Formats: sequence, structure tokens, C-alpha cells
Amino acid sequence: MEKIAEKGALDKPVVGLPPTHTITLRVNGSEKKLQLAPWVSLLDALREYLHLTGTKKGCDHGQCGACTVLVNGTRINSCLTLAIMEEGNDIVTIEGLAKGDELHPMQTAFIEHDAYQCGYCTPGQICSAIGLISEGKAKTTEEIKDLMSGNICRCGAYTNILAAVQEVWQKEGGDINE
Repeated sequence: MEKIAEKGALDKPVVGLPPTHTITLRVNGSEKKLQLAPWVSLLDALREYLHLTGTKKGCDHGQCGACTVLVNGTRINSCLTLAIMEEGNDIVTIEGLAKGDELHPMQTAFIEHDAYQCGYCTPGQICSAIGLISEGKAKTTEEIKDLMSGNICRCGAYTNILAAVQEVWQKEGGDINE
């Protein structure tokens, strides 16, 4: 009986994990070589392989915005992007915004306007705010609210977040039309 089971096991194809691939990601100005399975999300590559835990894992379905990072200056949900797809692109996480002890103006504005409470969503909110300004899309208060709507703050700091974004937008020469 055992021999029949063993023979049957030999007839089945061997199923294993697909091979990993070596990819190079340019994160916060540095190139990082990683050996990754093709299905690893950018979020998991950042957090689990590069130990950049500032980018948060929230819903893992692209609905909360906690995982927002900048890719070539545009904001994306890193949980919905495969790391292998971002090879050759310029990726910026919350860790890459400050220059030494000098915070990015958006980080400073968030602090000055008390635009964070528990802080879990803050890295994604800041990356999204920087992205919407660099994309040149936010010209009114309603546009800023709409463009930030993909970033959920469970503490409800939306009013302070809006004030921080408006301050940086205006400092960079933007004109807020109500």
C-alpha cells in the first residue's frame, strides 16, 4: 500500500515557489538591490526588506492611504504596486523628506498646525500633500480636500491637515481660491 502512495506522489508535478528576482530600487536617493518574489508589493519591500517602517500598512487594499509614497514625484498607494514595477523609478518615503535635522516644509507645517493625532496616517498624509502640490492640482480648498480624500485620518485631524497643506501651497507661490 505504501509503495502505491509513493508512486502516486512521484507522478505529481513538483510545485514550488517561483524564482525570486534581483531588482534595484532607488529609494530616498540610494540604490538598493533586493532579491524579491515577483508578487512582493512596494509597501512590503519598503517595510520588510528595507526596514523603512515610516510608511504604514493600513488596509492593504488602497483605500486608506496610509501607505502613500512618492514615485517620480507622484503619490501612489504602495500596497497596490508591485516592487518590481518600480525598478528604475525614484521612490521617496517619509524617511527621505527631511535633510538631516531640517524637516521638509510640509513636515514643519504639520507640526505647526497640529495636523496629527495618533500619527499613524501622518506619513501617508504628508507624502500625499507633497504630491498634490508637486502635481500642481490643488488650487482651491475644495480641490485640496478632494485630492486628500484618499488618505483617511481616523482621529479626524482633517481641518488641521488642510491648514498645513494650504500654508505650504501658499509659501510655494500657490494661490488658494476659495
